[in-house]
Amino acid sequence: MKIITCALCLLTTTTAIAQSAADISKVWVSDKGDGTYKNPVLYADYSDPDAIRVGEDYYMVASSFDAIPGLPILHSRDLVNWRIIGHALLRQPPYDHFSAPQHGNGVWAPAIRYHNNEFYIYYPDPDFGIYVVKSKQIAGPWSTPQLVVAGKGLIDPCPLWDDNGNVYMVHAYAGSRAGIKSIIVVKKLDATGTKATDEGVLVFDGHDEHPTLEGPKFYKRNGYYYIFAPAGGVGTGWQLVMRSKDVYGPYESKIVMDQGRTSINGPHQGAWVQTPKGDDWFLHFQDLEAYGRVVHLQPMKWVDNWPVIGTDNDHDGKGEPVQTYRKPVTGAGCPVATPQESDEFNAATLGLQWQWQANPAAGWAFPSVAKGSLRLFAAQIPDSARNLWEVPQVLLQKFPAPVFKATTKLSFKPRQNGDRVNFLVMGLNYAGLSLSKKANGIYLSYFTCTKADKGSPEKATAISEITSTEIFFRVEVSAGGICRFSYSTDGKTFQAAGEPFTATTGKWIGAKMGLCCSRDVKTNDAGWADVDWWRVE
Repeated sequence: MKIITCALCLLTTTTAIAQSAADISKVWVSDKGDGTYKNPVLYADYSDPDAIRVGEDYYMVASSFDAIPGLPILHSRDLVNWRIIGHALLRQPPYDHFSAPQHGNGVWAPAIRYHNNEFYIYYPDPDFGIYVVKSKQIAGPWSTPQLVVAGKGLIDPCPLWDDNGNVYMVHAYAGSRAGIKSIIVVKKLDATGTKATDEGVLVFDGHDEHPTLEGPKFYKRNGYYYIFAPAGGVGTGWQLVMRSKDVYGPYESKIVMDQGRTSINGPHQGAWVQTPKGDDWFLHFQDLEAYGRVVHLQPMKWVDNWPVIGTDNDHDGKGEPVQTYRKPVTGAGCPVATPQESDEFNAATLGLQWQWQANPAAGWAFPSVAKGSLRLFAAQIPDSARNLWEVPQVLLQKFPAPVFKATTKLSFKPRQNGDRVNFLVMGLNYAGLSLSKKANGIYLSYFTCTKADKGSPEKATAISEITSTEIFFRVEVSAGGICRFSYSTDGKTFQAAGEPFTATTGKWIGAKMGLCCSRDVKTNDAGWADVDWWRVE
C-alpha cells in the first residue's frame, strides 16, 4: 500500500545507532530484550513527536520551544530504541528576541518529511509564523529557517506533496495569539514547498464535537486525504482522524484512539509510520506533568479505510493504548539504544542532550578534551532578571525516567564576589544547590523559587562554608517528581541539603535539570566552574 507523506524513497542512509553498553540508560529502557517493548518508548519530554521512515531508518523530531539547540532529531531502526543524533536549529530566529528566555514560545509542534532526496522540517513559532528548514543529510547542515507564511497564531504545520504535483500544507490556530482555535486549514504551497501561495481553506471545524483540535498531520492513502489530529486537550483528549476524497473536503471524522479503560491519559498527537514490510504504527505522546510529554508507540491497522490505533479489545471501532507489545522490527540491526543522559565531557562538543535556555552567547561554555571537562564561565546575569527563570545561560536536560539519580562533580574558581555556580531542577518552581563567592570565602546554599515565572525572588538557606577544591552535587528523584538534594566533598559520603522539593512543569514542558554559572558584575575576566562529569543512574 503506497502512502504519500513526503514521497518516501528507499534510501539507505549511513546513519546507525552506535551506543556502547556503558552509554545505555540505567534508568529507562523500553526494549524488554525478548522481542517485546514497554511504553513509553521514551520516558522523556519529546513533546509533539513527528516521525518518518527513509529506507530502514526512522527519524523523529519534537517541539523544543525556546531551548537551544532546538528541533532535536532522534534516530531508530525499530521505532523502540531511539538515540539523539542532532538538532536542526542551532540558533532560533528572530535571533535577538531569543537571546533572552522565551518560555513556552518558539518551536511548537514540527513535522518532518523527505521529498526529492531532501529532508524538510516545518515548525511553527506562534508569534511569528511557520518556518521550514532543509538538508540533504539528516545530520545536516540544515538551512537557515525560511518563513513559509507569516502570522500570529499559525501552528502545527504539516506538508503534503500530492501525486498530482500540487503541494499543500495543513495547520491549526493558537487561540492565545490568533483569537480562534479548534479549526484546521489547508494552504497551497509553491513547488519548492517553501512559500504559501494562498490564504487557506477551512476544511474542518472542531468546536462542537472536538474542541482544542490541533496538531494535524497530512497523509494520502487509497485516494483519501487523511488528517490525523488530536482533540479534547493534552491531558484528557483523543486521537481524531478526518478523511476526504478531495483535499479541501468535505471531511468526515472518526475517533480512532482514546484512553478507554487504560491508565494512559490523553493519548494523541503523533505520527503514522509504516515499516518496509507494510506494517503500520503510531507514535504519540502522553502528558505526565513534571515528567513532560513522554512518547508511546502503538500498533495500528486499517478497517474500511479508517485507522484503528492501539488495540480494539471491546470492538467499538476505536483503539486503546497498549502498555506492552511485540516490537515492530527485531534482529541484529536493532540494538538497544536510549537517548543520551550522562556526560563525561570528554568530547569537543557538548552532549546532544544539553540545551540552553536561550540562544547562547560566545564564551558561556568550552569543552576541554585535554582535561575531560566542561568549563562554564560565569556569565553576567541580565539586570532585568529576577531569578534563574529569566537567565539565559542555564544549561539543562530532560528528566529521563520516573525514578533516577543525577550526580555531578565540579570545581569552582570564582573571581568576583557574587560569582555563583548552580545545580538545579528547573520548572515553574525550581530548587537546587549553589556555591557562591563572598568576601570571606565560598559558601554552599540550598535555594528554592516558587512561581518563578511570575518573577518571585529566590529563597536561600546557607549550609556551610566550602574549602574543598572539588564538590559533588546530587539529586535523587522518586515517584511523583520528589527531589532530594545532597552534596559531598569526597564523592563517597553525601550530606542531605534542604527540604524535599516536588518538581513542577515548565511552560508547556516537563521539569529539567542542569547547571548555571553566573556573576553579578561586569568584568574583563570571569571566573568559572570546571564540570568533570554528569552521571545519571
